[in-house]
Amino acid sequence: MDENRTDENRTRGNRTDGVRTEDVGTEDVGTDDVHTDDADTDGVPPDSVPPGGAPTGEDHPAPDRVQQDRPHPDDAGPQTAPRPRPRTRRILRIAAGLLALLLLPLLTAETALRLNYTGDPAPGTRTRHQDALWLGHAWVDGRRTDRDVEALARRLRGTGIRDLYVHAGPLEHDGTLPASAYPKARRLIAAVHRELPGVRVHAWLGDKLASESPHGLRLERAATRAAIVASARQILAAGFEGTHFDLEPLHSGDRDYLSLLDDLRDLTHARGAVLSVAAHQIDPLPAFHSFWGATTGHPKWWSQAYFGQVARRVDQIAVMSYDTMQPLESLYGGYVAQQTSLALEVTPESTDLLMGLPFYHENRFGHRARAETVPAAVRGVRLGLSRTDAGRARFGVALYVDFAATEADWRAYREDWVTTPPTAS
Repeated sequence: MDENRTDENRTRGNRTDGVRTEDVGTEDVGTDDVHTDDADTDGVPPDSVPPGGAPTGEDHPAPDRVQQDRPHPDDAGPQTAPRPRPRTRRILRIAAGLLALLLLPLLTAETALRLNYTGDPAPGTRTRHQDALWLGHAWVDGRRTDRDVEALARRLRGTGIRDLYVHAGPLEHDGTLPASAYPKARRLIAAVHRELPGVRVHAWLGDKLASESPHGLRLERAATRAAIVASARQILAAGFEGTHFDLEPLHSGDRDYLSLLDDLRDLTHARGAVLSVAAHQIDPLPAFHSFWGATTGHPKWWSQAYFGQVARRVDQIAVMSYDTMQPLESLYGGYVAQQTSLALEVTPESTDLLMGLPFYHENRFGHRARAETVPAAVRGVRLGLSRTDAGRARFGVALYVDFAATEADWRAYREDWVTTPPTAS
């Protein structure tokens, strides 16, 4: 997921290396008072001192010169600001043109997103009972009990949720996973199977990649990839029915990640387990990740072709369709509709495609809680599904995340995605 969040002092899949940004104090620059002493007019004819006693630059100007320089009251006219010089006007025109070139594509794209949010979803574009829920670390470290599992089961019965991604990491930067990170995993898995037969429990594993900083997990190292595969083998031996990987920030075109997925698939398929990944969003405009990476150093999106390469290597792919930088609910919903269509176009029918729903509420750069809502996301998912592949069977939504969800989030999920409204007789 694009941003690291805290689950009761644990991270949401990726380790957060502490980076402290200090506010730089800005001292007020004082302006020293400038005192202008009145001119000494002793012995000087009154007409030689202009009104106010300010210096004239001449010790003793001729009276007729002063008389000529004194403005007549009737000569006072409106004061006009000096006109910009030709060079200044040229610079301003160039700046305005560059600004228009930057804003025009943005305005065009946002208008398209708004239009993408219009219309009615096709009938039947609701849950296929392939949905998933991200759960925090408290479920495997002993803070959650069997009674919590019973309460969770009551909430999930009658919904479309089939898979639980339980945070069991994070991985160490060398790819290893200490068994002490998930001491109560077996108890959780047994309780879920008892209360929710048919629901699968996956180990959610993640770490920060060293793709944009010197610290983190390095996929280019064969030893690191081998350690990750060993960690997956270890987690499956603990009773988990699948592995769900969330490695960020993962740049589009990363071949080492594809190699890792090939090795993980061999392992999980041999064990009869599920290989699942959290995926970045797809370029909303062609090659947008390249432009964004060149201007910010963080190529947030994947190309659609790379998304398809990842999707063909896994059993499930969950798009993190939140933290979209959209300011309005309608624009966010249109963006999700677009992302749904883009993902459907390149995800093989043999792979489960899940679109993320924002079950959290934050206001920061990239995420506006009033814009990124569950109702807008669900409507966007249904619109994209309707326009691209309304009959797609292996499709669902993934709810992020349990410990930040509100009753309104759960109600919107049930009413807008799970419940089929009665047909008019």
